[in-house]
Amino acid sequence: MSRIGKSPIIVPPGVTVRKENGFIFVKGPKGEVMRKVSDSEILINIQDSLVEIKPAGSGHAAMRLWGTYASHLRNMIHGITEGYEKILEIEGIGYRAELQAGRLSLNLGFSNPVLVEPLEGVIFQVNKNIITVSGIDKERVGETAACIRALKKPEPYKGKGIKYRGEIILRKAGKKAAAATG
Repeated sequence: MSRIGKSPIIVPPGVTVRKENGFIFVKGPKGEVMRKVSDSEILINIQDSLVEIKPAGSGHAAMRLWGTYASHLRNMIHGITEGYEKILEIEGIGYRAELQAGRLSLNLGFSNPVLVEPLEGVIFQVNKNIITVSGIDKERVGETAACIRALKKPEPYKGKGIKYRGEIILRKAGKKAAAATG
């Protein structure tokens, strides 16, 4: 039994949830998101301000997907009411970011700047060395932030690179510190 799937999902005022043609649509103040739903595995019962998700059968696949779809639906509702954001920090001399017509231009020590196109529904904001990636779809925001971070991961000696806000980079001792102890 899925503890996440068992509890009904409360739909806040101003948000509509509908299911049609194998897709579930959630519309609210920030926009609309949709997700494909497996009709053969999951049953979705939509009432006024309550959505219940149940497995279609007692098979292993239905039980596995029960909590997954409940979490997806909760994430969709949270995204269209409050939104999601990831904050990245750039550290390093000469490393900087700027916006150019909605695209992100990153100078990361390469010979040319790196241009990052946002996925649909994702917005960039830049303030000095801080990049904010925001949107209504949790997966797209996270994927875009991960792709930006992967361009120049923080290195363990000086900590230069792109990291998430609050991420702790474990530092290694350099050659001087290693020679002094040995």
